[in-house]
Amino acid sequence: MVDITREIVTLKRQLGSRLCVMGHHYQHDSVVQHCDITGDSLELARRVADVQAEHIVFCGVWFMGESAALLAGPGQQVHLPNPDADCLMSRMSPASLARLVLEQLAEAGYPAVPLAYVNTDVALKAVVGEYGGAVCTSANAKTMLRWALRQGERVLFLPDRHLGDNTATQLGIDQTERHVLRVGAHGLVQAKNQPLNRRLLLWPGCCAIHARLSLEDVEGARAAYPGCRIVVHPECREEVVSCCDAAGSTSFLIKEAERVAAEVPGSTLVIGTENNLVKRLATRYAKQCRIVPLAHAICGNMAKVTEKRLWQALGAVVEGTATPVVVDENLRQPARLALTRMLTACGQ
Repeated sequence: MVDITREIVTLKRQLGSRLCVMGHHYQHDSVVQHCDITGDSLELARRVADVQAEHIVFCGVWFMGESAALLAGPGQQVHLPNPDADCLMSRMSPASLARLVLEQLAEAGYPAVPLAYVNTDVALKAVVGEYGGAVCTSANAKTMLRWALRQGERVLFLPDRHLGDNTATQLGIDQTERHVLRVGAHGLVQAKNQPLNRRLLLWPGCCAIHARLSLEDVEGARAAYPGCRIVVHPECREEVVSCCDAAGSTSFLIKEAERVAAEVPGSTLVIGTENNLVKRLATRYAKQCRIVPLAHAICGNMAKVTEKRLWQALGAVVEGTATPVVVDENLRQPARLALTRMLTACGQ
């Protein structure tokens, strides 16, 4: 029987400085143990430019590999252990439909600056870049929405309406200044009956994992762990976020676990996000505090990247048979522009 863990260590040693394995925090521990760099979407995007390795094996879903390929340098190749690891949210805003809606808004006299969550494919990022917009992550959504609002009278935030809503609340944008668009196969549905003049227009998309976390889950946690602190990811619905003690990006949730473990030993921290991360934090701080998941929340697509898949991907790199992520050259420049606008606005 093959010892996959040992085989991966051997392959990594063989490739040496030619290889960098990057992985998202939502990956399983069996994969994370082999990553040279781990982080959330923002951290990983920041780090790509500093990677000198010829091969970047990215343990994450498809759009993350595309973003890495956009930011990679000349001669670098990005590989995904499992190209079938997709993101349902990223499919909720097809580039052609987003372009049509932006055109319809402009024709109606309500042009909007697009701000796209990083959980989108390269084609959508290209449309955003073309229309003067940028990309954001959950960690910098507040900074980037503020940036986008300076670029024009209104912003089209897509695809995650919940992140857009929560970020707007942080910035003090009233509900009367927001509108969740009604969008169909042919663009805006009954456009004349929609308040398109609102300052913030939200695309009707969401993260299927975070959006399922409910008020009942929060109430259940409060009852099960009296005095607990509950923190969630801002992809959760606004009504859920408003009932919790705090909300923030994956990096924020990690830092919060570290803070609670150090400052409030013996307490209970309930975290509402992908359970692989929560379980990892629970193990890390088991001797200091209790950390539990708000509810069952496993991303099936992230789970498609397994240790076996990583082993196979590294073997293909060594053999020279690996198929790198290829970005359509017609999309590269505007999509990269959307990403670099984010990094520039955030001082990177």
